[in-house]
Amino acid sequence: MYSVIRFFLFLLPPETAHHLSLSGLSLLNRLWLLPLFKPKFVKDPVNVMGLEFANRIGLAAGLDKNGEYIQPLSNLGFGFIEIGTVTPRPQAGNPAPRLFRLPEANAIINRMGFNNKGIDYLTDRVAEARQRGFKGLIGINIGKNFDTAVEDANQDYLTCLRVAYPYADYITVNISSPNTPGLRTLQYGEELDSLLASLKSEQLKLAAQHEVYKPIAIKVAPDLSPGEIIGIARSLLKNNMDAVIATNTTLSRDAVRQFRYGNEKGGLSGEPVRELSTNVIKQFHRVLGNQIPIIGVGGIFSAKDAQDKLDAGAQLVQIYTGLVYKGPELVCSCVKQLG
Repeated sequence: MYSVIRFFLFLLPPETAHHLSLSGLSLLNRLWLLPLFKPKFVKDPVNVMGLEFANRIGLAAGLDKNGEYIQPLSNLGFGFIEIGTVTPRPQAGNPAPRLFRLPEANAIINRMGFNNKGIDYLTDRVAEARQRGFKGLIGINIGKNFDTAVEDANQDYLTCLRVAYPYADYITVNISSPNTPGLRTLQYGEELDSLLASLKSEQLKLAAQHEVYKPIAIKVAPDLSPGEIIGIARSLLKNNMDAVIATNTTLSRDAVRQFRYGNEKGGLSGEPVRELSTNVIKQFHRVLGNQIPIIGVGGIFSAKDAQDKLDAGAQLVQIYTGLVYKGPELVCSCVKQLG
């Protein structure tokens, strides 16, 4: 059934199809028709970061930027949902067109630019979902505003952390999107240490204030050298971070430059990033061992792809582009077959 739905969605501009898909999913959920279309939910609990996840398969950030579709997306079978990236203030993001399909490569290029309605709007949506009885795990992915200077980025992340803390089960710090100028410089050296130290200090204050500890995960890029991975890993250990998410989208075009839209600016996701992200997971695992859990994301289109991430050292995985191309059955098949 999904192949038929995808055929018609792919006739539309990608961003139009994105919004139409989410609206349709929400409508099916409200009409209690979603069980007719979704795979059976599979529960396979696992404890990571001190949290119990219903299963190892999560939704990656970016699909639901404002937390408006938490329940219907969770009903597709995910063990956890990550929403955002969200910034302190609302922002429109980059001008359209900013989202491109590359079906020959099972890939997407986006340069959305953290378009979102702001942290207050998102946390209001989380509160509403909880009031309606949603009990699943929610991660909130936070970033800096486009017009905030990189040297002032810490304050944007701290603002989002403070607002998100009472609502999130865990918080992801996005320092790896290629679509906000200068953002990836926060992955290195003194800038990274300064950010992580500030986040850890504030996390401990908030834990005491709210009498509950909420983990922080750091999301990194796939375009890292072995030396950069070692440096990041050491900083994560030094600052007692709770997890690393590997990886975000890539700037590489080696696998897609021959296709239409293959040279568009932005982050490339889907099958071309699969091996890049898995290799980054392996390298982080060599340095981190079991001291800090890894959440693997990038190019998961089958249960084998998900298992490869786990075999490389990840404890959880996340899906986004694979869901666009393969549909909800991908979630269920991954959960059922993971070892």
